[in-house]
Amino acid sequence: MAREPKRMIEDPSRLSGPEKAAVILLALGEEEHKLWSMMDEEEIRELSSAMSNLGNVSSKVVEKLIVDFASQMSSGGSVMGSFEATQRLLTGFLPEGKVENIMEELRGPAGRTMWDKLGNVNEVVLANYLKNEYPQTVAVVLSKVKGEHASRVLASLPEDFALEVVMRMLRMEPVQREILDKIEETLRTEFMSNLARTSKRDSHEMMADIFNNFDRQTENRFLASLEERNRDSAEKIRALMFVFEDLSKLDPGSIQTLLRAVDKDQLALALKGASDSLRDLFFSNMSERAAKIMKDDMAAMGPVRLRDVDQSQQAMVAAAKDLAAKGEILLADSGGDDELIY
Repeated sequence: MAREPKRMIEDPSRLSGPEKAAVILLALGEEEHKLWSMMDEEEIRELSSAMSNLGNVSSKVVEKLIVDFASQMSSGGSVMGSFEATQRLLTGFLPEGKVENIMEELRGPAGRTMWDKLGNVNEVVLANYLKNEYPQTVAVVLSKVKGEHASRVLASLPEDFALEVVMRMLRMEPVQREILDKIEETLRTEFMSNLARTSKRDSHEMMADIFNNFDRQTENRFLASLEERNRDSAEKIRALMFVFEDLSKLDPGSIQTLLRAVDKDQLALALKGASDSLRDLFFSNMSERAAKIMKDDMAAMGPVRLRDVDQSQQAMVAAAKDLAAKGEILLADSGGDDELIY
């Protein structure tokens, strides 16, 4: 049976946001492929659906939509790019929820949505944050991330707490939008904002980063000289510095991640100049066989130069900071007992 032809669309106000976008993309013809390449899979699916069900659109409607689009772009004779202008423009063509997601991606690091960002945070780091939340809140969060990542987070939570979260997820009903918005805002302000913490450093944090890259003798010389001129600044810098011995504050999961990231010869040289307690901490996070081999390698080195030990230790600190910046390990804040994501 032949499908009844759709009526001609004569009124642009009857078109939804995706339908308006579909009309403009169809009008652009072959030039539209550049725009498609900038869209994610969900946007492509939504616009493709709108196109396939659009039917006939009168030339007057097409002209009206293009004129409206052009007038918004050219009003005032110039274009002022801003988040607000972009949001107003997108609102004319896309649903409100989609616009909010896009604006969140634009404002967020690496152009990801809130839930995508959580999906890129190491499971141990995320679990260390979530273990202090209510089980119901954790259940909501884990229901919004991919199952593969949620399983790793659950495995990293204390067993009793994880089981309670599982029970809440099994009984969970659809979450009200207001509650979900509140959880997203809390995650954004209390958790995700810490990922950008290093981009908002004051002058003492900047100098602490520089001092971290000095060899031991140069570091001591500068700190001693600074103490004579400005004791308060020297103490602030020392408190903000992350040095090799601070690796003792890493949790077991973070230590194991760091062990996989560093060269074994470099590790042996760095541990050669470490305290007994820090050596034991690293050895305890290796297999018995790997720890024995590492101890034998260190013994076989004999005497080593302090400069070489310093360089290896600095390289390990740099590796730890890189992993922390990626959200793969957790660094302890030297200013207190709380753990923060850097």
